[in-house]
Amino acid sequence: MTRVLVLFSGSLASRTAARLVESHPAVDAVSLIHFRSPFSSDLDDLRELVKAEWAGVPFRTQSLKREYRRFIDPASGFSLRRACVSCRLLQLARAARYMERIKADYLVTGDRIGGHGVEQEDLAELTASLGLEGRVLRPLCHNASRRPRDLTDWASLEASRTVALGEATVSTLGCALGLDPRDALSSRSRCRLTVPGFGERAANLFEEQGFTLNGLRLLDFTLYYKIDSDTKVVIALSEEEKHELQTLFLPQDLRVYHSTPHGPMALVRTDWTSKTDSEKRGVIELAARITATHVSSCRATAVPIYFRFESEDETLLVNALPFSSCEEIGALVGVPAAVRERQTVQA
Repeated sequence: MTRVLVLFSGSLASRTAARLVESHPAVDAVSLIHFRSPFSSDLDDLRELVKAEWAGVPFRTQSLKREYRRFIDPASGFSLRRACVSCRLLQLARAARYMERIKADYLVTGDRIGGHGVEQEDLAELTASLGLEGRVLRPLCHNASRRPRDLTDWASLEASRTVALGEATVSTLGCALGLDPRDALSSRSRCRLTVPGFGERAANLFEEQGFTLNGLRLLDFTLYYKIDSDTKVVIALSEEEKHELQTLFLPQDLRVYHSTPHGPMALVRTDWTSKTDSEKRGVIELAARITATHVSSCRATAVPIYFRFESEDETLLVNALPFSSCEEIGALVGVPAAVRERQTVQA
């Protein structure tokens, strides 16, 4: 009896790879495994997808916990290729242990050569470093027009095939296997590190001592300003963003907002205990000016901005003069260039 374990992200690539191997006459049983990290998308949608497309197939999830920190080396700056290689290595190692537990013969992935700069040599080195030669099947790294005679033949193809299937080919192949490539989960960016600017923000955050998952979630907001080494101002504009930001306030955070119900809201986080009264006023006034800049297009008139600490009941008011532009804010505060560019484009 031949058992296979599939690294399953919910992407069309991982779904197509799983279907290809499942349909092979030599395969008797398929199991799915999904690894969670703070960079991955919501799990609830993935569970629903598995119920709809893989009813009765064993589906296991595991958390990478603090191991996700290996994906980024702040000293070297952010590299998507390096992060992807580190992530693949970790997932392969964890999956290999689970393979032994369930007595699986092969591990299947939706890898495609060249994805995020990861080449065939990288995939081969990862497989060899874990002693998994001949046991990792990557169906999308092979010519789909040639169906391997058996799983051993499939594994041998991996060593010689150098061109991965493109997006259009995978979509066509997925349709032929009964999958819907228009599924929302397939088109979603499942890893936040692939979002332009996010990796640079994460690398900047990883330089801090004792950062938390709460702080990592703040990086998702388009308007994220790093004022200095320990001060951040995060702006929420839409009702959806404000609802999300509302869940992230800590007792020591400062809430800054405009008087109108639909105005911007800001979360200000810093080590208030280390600052003098003058420095505290400076942070509050700067946060108020940044918030005022996103109230209206008029830059010449002071805007009434309210603020209060989450742990206190007292609300105070400051009349803040907006910056002349979002670009002026980006030039003023000490954020990495890639982050500032993302802000400027989307602000």
